[in-house]
Amino acid sequence: MVPTLLGRLQTRIFLLGIVGSVVTAAIAPILMIHADLAERYRIAFVVLAVVAVLGLGWECLYHLLMQWRWEKDWPTLFGLITLLPEGFLIWELLNFGLVPSISGPVSPYAFWLDFSAVWLATWLVANGPLRVLSIGWRFKGGRFL
Repeated sequence: MVPTLLGRLQTRIFLLGIVGSVVTAAIAPILMIHADLAERYRIAFVVLAVVAVLGLGWECLYHLLMQWRWEKDWPTLFGLITLLPEGFLIWELLNFGLVPSISGPVSPYAFWLDFSAVWLATWLVANGPLRVLSIGWRFKGGRFL
């Protein structure tokens, strides 16, 4: 079953909310940000929120692009590679100071470590355990509700 747009949106929010939060909480203390621990967590979770909000727009764009494909879905590898345009957009927003409540530069190492770890973890869960543990998810077009 190919996920519907609503299913893709719900899955993204669910995975970033659960898996993304766990990975962000685990990685935030080791990020190379010159700030105390509370500030590292705040910055990491603001970036996670930006990924979630902008990701809803990306899903709409991906859904539109998929309408020209025969099977109306991406190959699995494309889902992993989409980390590049999404990551670069968020990185540029950070560089231009357009992310609310983050002022000053963010280390590229810290950003890409956090973003890549969250992206890889959510991609792996979406393409592995989620399909096994929630069989109904597949038959409802990726929707949870």
